[in-house]
Amino acid sequence: MPRPTLPDRDLPARVEVLVIGSGYTGLNAALVTARGGRDTLVIDAEDAGFGCSTRNGGQISTSIKPSYEKLAARFGPDLAFRIKREGFQSREWVEELVRREAIDCDFRVSGRFHGAHNPAQYEALARQLANQPKGLEQPFHMVPRAEQHRELGTDAYFGGAVFAAHAGVDPARLHQGLLERVQEAGAAVVPHTRATRIERDGSGFRVTTNRGTVTARDVVVATNGYTEGVTPWLKRRVIPIGSYIIATEEIPADLLAKLFPVRRVLGDTRRLVYYYRVTPDGRRVLFGGRVSLTETDPLVSGPLLRAELVRLFPELAPYRISHSWCGLVAYTFDELMHCGRHDGVWYAMGYCGSGVGMANYLGMRIGQQVLGLAEGRTAFDELRFQTRPLYTGRPWFLAPSIRYYRWMDSRPI
Repeated sequence: MPRPTLPDRDLPARVEVLVIGSGYTGLNAALVTARGGRDTLVIDAEDAGFGCSTRNGGQISTSIKPSYEKLAARFGPDLAFRIKREGFQSREWVEELVRREAIDCDFRVSGRFHGAHNPAQYEALARQLANQPKGLEQPFHMVPRAEQHRELGTDAYFGGAVFAAHAGVDPARLHQGLLERVQEAGAAVVPHTRATRIERDGSGFRVTTNRGTVTARDVVVATNGYTEGVTPWLKRRVIPIGSYIIATEEIPADLLAKLFPVRRVLGDTRRLVYYYRVTPDGRRVLFGGRVSLTETDPLVSGPLLRAELVRLFPELAPYRISHSWCGLVAYTFDELMHCGRHDGVWYAMGYCGSGVGMANYLGMRIGQQVLGLAEGRTAFDELRFQTRPLYTGRPWFLAPSIRYYRWMDSRPI
């Protein structure tokens, strides 16, 4: 999907709502505020949708990483339940968004095959899904290893689970549709406009950019893995982590049908997870994950990802990579997404790898909060957005953490 060519325009001196970041979060927030009658401006330091919103793996889940049991121990059963329900609502919200806005983006409820990378993980997955908390049940079925080829043409897994409600989408086309709806709603979207300073200005804010200064009543920060020093409080609370993706050259249809007979979105039980799928046009394989201790160049990560793809599917060894790229996702110290308001500035970020669903959903919710609507409240509003001593936004601890996770993934049980 080519990046959109937006008209060059001067910044207005004043708006009611200024959104920093033009990905899923920012566009959904802007769509709500613009349709709510607020004069809305969206700016981005790069092209519109430069970050993960146009370059992700296109998988939409109901997932919130901590289990209900862990959340209940931390926050109590009521809040834990409401947090987990937000994940279900985010998946449903994206489907409703695509339908209501008539966005042509290959949205499909394909289901997700979640492969077990060792026998113990298969048993753990089966136990977990057989004991889902009431009200948090999601449709699933287990696939033993003997029947695995019905789902996936590989012997690298020890069975797995199919989550029927998970979905896939063409992420850049979803973003393009949102961008068009935001512009139709009357909001201005101005790329290549980097915010460099946010200051209080009476009851509102004065935002300095490389192209001028804008005064706004409300400011929404929607920068996720690209959060910078202009918002130091937020930068200390998100952990930018590179995720790397390759696309193969075109593969014969009969081979793709053999290896991917059901065309689900795919992942596995590793801590350093791989996520992959056949592209929506049915011609290539998209394969992503983390393959290096530190951030690296796609020219380096590409061959490493291809080696993992071929390990799973040896029949793909003759086929080359056509594209290799990377982007930054944002994790948090509690593995939960966060939204709310700090020092008067609204924010939503920290999607921990579940951003296709949660960024769209929480962008919408934070837009509702800007308008003062009661339905904008979420379970995440009640959480403290954590940081750690000495952390300033540079994840110096990433390499040792990845080494530990690799060791854990390599254990047979």
